[in-house]
Amino acid sequence: MKPGIYSRRELLGKLGGGIASIALADILHRQGLLAAGMSPLQRKEPHFPPKVKSVISIFCYGGLSQVDTFDPKPELLRRQGEAMTGVGEVSVSQGHPGGLMPSPWTFKKYGECGMDVSSLFPHVAEHVDDLALIRSMYCISNDHGPALYQMNTGTILAGHPSMGSWITYGLGTENENLPGFIVFTDYRGGPINGAPNWGSGYMPAAYQGTPFRSSGDPIVDLKPSKARTPEQQRKWLDLLGELNQRHLEKNPADSELSARIYSYELAFKMQVHATEAIDLSKESEATRRLYGIGESPTDYFGRQALMTRRLIERGVRFVQIYSGGGNFEPSWDAHFDLKTNHETHASEIDRPIAGLIKDLKSRGLFDSTLIIFHSEFGRMPISQRMDGRDHNPAGFSLWLAGGGVKGGTIVGATDQYGYRAVENRKSVYDLHATILHLLGLDHEKLTYPFNGRDMRLTDVHGNVIREILA
Repeated sequence: MKPGIYSRRELLGKLGGGIASIALADILHRQGLLAAGMSPLQRKEPHFPPKVKSVISIFCYGGLSQVDTFDPKPELLRRQGEAMTGVGEVSVSQGHPGGLMPSPWTFKKYGECGMDVSSLFPHVAEHVDDLALIRSMYCISNDHGPALYQMNTGTILAGHPSMGSWITYGLGTENENLPGFIVFTDYRGGPINGAPNWGSGYMPAAYQGTPFRSSGDPIVDLKPSKARTPEQQRKWLDLLGELNQRHLEKNPADSELSARIYSYELAFKMQVHATEAIDLSKESEATRRLYGIGESPTDYFGRQALMTRRLIERGVRFVQIYSGGGNFEPSWDAHFDLKTNHETHASEIDRPIAGLIKDLKSRGLFDSTLIIFHSEFGRMPISQRMDGRDHNPAGFSLWLAGGGVKGGTIVGATDQYGYRAVENRKSVYDLHATILHLLGLDHEKLTYPFNGRDMRLTDVHGNVIREILA
């Protein structure tokens, strides 16, 4: 065949490839991943006026016990040691089930709303009129791995974008000198599954969470070699960016390359801005005391909470702080010695969380920030190994506070034991739909094309929890 002359099959193939490339280029352009100099996290307009700009997720990894914190059940004391009956089939994850076990902590009503809070959280209890408490949450799995995935990504399966990734994909960031999504893990270790809990799944890597450390350089190897000046670093990045951009123009569908170009530029900016953002030496002594910094046992989490306020103040869109790490007692996973476990962890975070709420209010940031206090699931009302509690996905509690939230609200209820959500039940899909709604995003319209369909954080589920909206 003569040069420049194509068979019908070759011609159709080339035409089809060209049309596909145009379509891909259009998709990438609309997502901010193609044009030269365009950031994947450029600020985007929400679907409707938002109530908040930023989200703080305080994640009590391991399983916070609802019947020992925010959902008192006197029936557990009246029927202590008896079998739990009349609730249908009871599923336990690790065996050794016992009888009904009352809470070792006392409950007291707080605020104008009269919300019950246990003695584990005396400082948070002072702010109940700012909290919207949901006592009727439920999830799918009673295993940490799938439950963590569902709470963080909307599905029990691996490989999906986390909530923070969906939010930064939908809205971008307010500060291009810092990541849009930052994660602080516990000093005892990270949660089960590790990085996929804050990963971007099938989205470009630019949307994944960036782990920050609470001391020293915020990111490992952030600073360049001392032998390289900032001017040399800038020239090196400019050359690398030019070469990468040439390659990207020939391969417009390579979203990972586009994200990589962006990450180099972001890393260069963070060498100055990230260190400054978490520099607590610029905070007053009164502010540091508010968070319990320099005191035991609140110092570590207090530092992370104050750094979170500084990051939110600088336009970071989503910050997640994990309380608890590793397995069993280093986390909230109280399969044995519930009293020691929950007292240890609650004493670390109670005062810093209250301090965070006060600090956000004093700086005018509370009404533009959403705080979520949650676990991957709750715990059983029956004992395990005499003094512990097993996992419970059938009914648990969490609370939200901040902009757009109706404070002093209590939604739903569990049964007389605190085992199963029975009144006004709310799913994780509902929670995610509500969070997106407060950010001005319609969970049914926020989609990403993957595997031949438009994917959603809430999949085909979810209803906004309107009872908690101000």
